[in-house]
Amino acid sequence: MKIDILTLFPGMFKGVFDESILRIAREKGKCTINIHDLREWTYDRHRTADDKPFGGGPGMVMKVEPVDRGLTDIKKEAAPGIKPAVILLTPQGERLDQKLAGELSFQEHIILVCGHYEGVDERIRDLVDMEISIGDYILTCGEIPAMALCDVVVRLIPGVLGAGESLKEESFEDDRLEYPQYTRPSEYNRMKVPEVLLCGDPGKIEAWRKEQALERTRQRRPDLLAAGCQGPEGKGEKRKQEMSREN
Repeated sequence: MKIDILTLFPGMFKGVFDESILRIAREKGKCTINIHDLREWTYDRHRTADDKPFGGGPGMVMKVEPVDRGLTDIKKEAAPGIKPAVILLTPQGERLDQKLAGELSFQEHIILVCGHYEGVDERIRDLVDMEISIGDYILTCGEIPAMALCDVVVRLIPGVLGAGESLKEESFEDDRLEYPQYTRPSEYNRMKVPEVLLCGDPGKIEAWRKEQALERTRQRRPDLLAAGCQGPEGKGEKRKQEMSREN
């Protein structure tokens, strides 16, 4: 997977992609991540990438011209036959969840446009394929959401994590939270590991884990169970088709 990030604050990404799973993915050749300073595509000597909103109001709005020019140049570097999926990080976007991350993990080229302060010129929305939010709260800019999206998507690329089973048993897979986990020692300050995990019977352990995952989800995130009962809505498949490769 190739990931290009258009940002006004390239310095924010220093070190983030050189640690943990993202570093491993890059070293394995499973993904490449390129950070682009949006100001490289500005017109004036002050490298102005935002301006005051028409009609008045507080703050500054990201300009459309540098984004358009940047996307045009980055798309020229795409591999033959590949149509990059362009994503705007914005509070108004679709909520990022595990299912959406799974769909994005099959993309071969993603371009992320980091939103900014009071917003972006509305015409930028016409330049992207989809908009994504990481939650119902306001951040200063889209750089942190871009980092989060990269982390959750890259780790789902086949071959990035060592054990394939670890992905299947994580929280939010199959609309369930993960079951409780324990490690040595088996007793600490009178807190004991459940006996079933020490019994050596894989069948009993698997049944206990499924039961615990379901009960934990009921207690903490019953909305996940309700969403799972609604059945597929088809929008995921439609999105895959819209963002599919050009042959």
